[in-house]
Amino acid sequence: MAKKSIVVAVTGGIAAFKSAAMVSRLVQDGFAVRVVMTQSATKFVGTATFRALTGQPVVTDLYDDSFSLGAHIEIARDSDLLCVAPATANFLGKAAGGIADDLISTLYLCFAGPILVAPAMNVEMWNHVAVQRNLSQLKEDGVKFVDPQEGWLSCRTKGLGRMAEPETINAAIADTLK
Repeated sequence: MAKKSIVVAVTGGIAAFKSAAMVSRLVQDGFAVRVVMTQSATKFVGTATFRALTGQPVVTDLYDDSFSLGAHIEIARDSDLLCVAPATANFLGKAAGGIADDLISTLYLCFAGPILVAPAMNVEMWNHVAVQRNLSQLKEDGVKFVDPQEGWLSCRTKGLGRMAEPETINAAIADTLK
């Protein structure tokens, strides 16, 4: 049986450090993993980290010349599941509105397989009516979520908004691919 191929899309939040542990475990569990990142995400975790963990180049540019058909098209066609972790409020808004102005939002729109999203953000952002509206729209669109957890946030407060732990996300990925 061929390895299942997962694309992990890392958006720009401090929870990106958890994505490195998540990716490492996915590779150890036998999945083929490709990482794509927003430019903002590279401010939190470098591409070298994910390249070392996956053995694959990390894609950050929609116009990457190594993809003759376009990175978003080729990566979508070559992957069994798209996991966005962490998923920022910005990503959720773009996805809910069908906006495609960077690699990850464009990849999201052309991905035909299952999509799993692990949001992470400040508690006030998470509770904002616009974010909750976007979540509702995405759930209606068939996107699956690994909900954030309550706990210590990087903004020095406690509340709901922490990205789920890597083991929880990986279990949801494995369950979705069954």
